[in-house]
Amino acid sequence: MDDSTLNSPPLSGNSPQPAPTVVVARRSALPWLLFVAALALAGLFAWLLWKPQDIGDPLATSLVAFERQNSLTVFSAELAPVVSSDDSRLFGLVQSKQVAVIPARVDYTIDLAQMNRDRMAWNAQTQTLSVRLPPLRLSRPNLDEARAQYLREGVWISRAAQDKLTRDNTRLAEQLATNQAANPVLMGLARSAAKDAVRQNLAIPLQVAGYGKVTVNVTIDGDAR
Repeated sequence: MDDSTLNSPPLSGNSPQPAPTVVVARRSALPWLLFVAALALAGLFAWLLWKPQDIGDPLATSLVAFERQNSLTVFSAELAPVVSSDDSRLFGLVQSKQVAVIPARVDYTIDLAQMNRDRMAWNAQTQTLSVRLPPLRLSRPNLDEARAQYLREGVWISRAAQDKLTRDNTRLAEQLATNQAANPVLMGLARSAAKDAVRQNLAIPLQVAGYGKVTVNVTIDGDAR
C-alpha cells in the first residue's frame, strides 16, 4: 500500500468507518498495567527485605529464657507452727513454760542455673519441647514474730528465762515449719506450680520466635516414671 492510499480522504456515503476502540482500550489499560507492575516489584522487594529467616535453635531460645533469672520462685506456703519450751531455774524450784504460735512462710524455688541442653529435648515433628527441671528447693522459713502469739505459764518468769524461752521457740518453729513445708501435699502443689510456670515461660518465647503453637512437657527430678 502506497502513501496516497494512506492519505486519501474518507469515502462518502454510509460505508462504516474504522473504529478506534482497540487503540483506545490499549491506551487506557497502560496506566493500570504500570500500576500492577509497580505493585509486583514492591512486593518482591518487601519479600526480599523481610523474608522469613532461620528461626534458630529452639533449645537455645529456651535457654535464653532461663538465663533471665537464676532462681524461680514457684510456690509459697503460709504456715503456723505451734511450739512450746520449758525453763527451769534455781535447781528446779522455778519452772516456766511458753507456748508460741509463730506464722512462717516458706518459698519453693527452682535453681535455673542448673538448666542446660542435657535437660531439654526438641521434637520437630510434633513441635514438642521436653524439659527436665532440677529438684525443688525450700527456703529457710521466714518467721513473722511480730504476729506471733505467746502463752506463758509460771509463778515468776525472769527476763533471762523469757529470752531463753523465746529463742528456743524460734528455733523449734523453724524446724517445724521446714518439716511441715516438706509434707507430700505441699510438695505436690509446689511441683505442679513449677511445671505450669515453666510451661508459660517457655511457650511464649518460642511462639514469638516463630515456632507457632508449641507443646511443652515439663518434669522434675524425682518424678515417677
